[in-house]
Amino acid sequence: MAFELIWRPFLLNPDMPRMGMSRPEYVVRKFGGEERARRLYATITEVGRQEGLEFRFDRIRRTPSSIDAHRLVRYAARFGQADTLVEALFAAHFTDGLDLGDHGVLTAVGVACGMESVPLRRFLASDAESEGVHADNLRAHRLGINGVPCFVVEGTHAIAGAQEPEVIERLLDVATVDSVRF
Repeated sequence: MAFELIWRPFLLNPDMPRMGMSRPEYVVRKFGGEERARRLYATITEVGRQEGLEFRFDRIRRTPSSIDAHRLVRYAARFGQADTLVEALFAAHFTDGLDLGDHGVLTAVGVACGMESVPLRRFLASDAESEGVHADNLRAHRLGINGVPCFVVEGTHAIAGAQEPEVIERLLDVATVDSVRF
């Protein structure tokens, strides 16, 4: 079965200031306090460890606005590099604790993924793709999507939340069967 993966933006914190905020301030606003966040992060860290992923929430000092990172993914998609970039952004933030609101960090990640530095810096200095990010985010909310990850197949089948591979495989099977009927 062949498919195309298209990364769409979803702003988990749409009211986040463009410069982001300190992690302690974010944790209080989002989770009501450090203890609740610590429990949630411990669960995510353990599940990630079982899947071979290293989450290092202790390294995150700032919670960024993700708008520029989403813009960068749209930019990378022009060159067929969105998948590689998304993986690198996840690692930069969740493993290395880097601030994805910082254009220097985004440039370094993009260059490490094979993008050219000068056009990349020029892109990030502009406001290009901002409208697209906001339009896609609004579209997601209008479709009833309220969290990530969310997989939408053929525009009609959706599944939200972290899922076992078998669940996603069933979703793809259902979508394939339905597309053959028409």
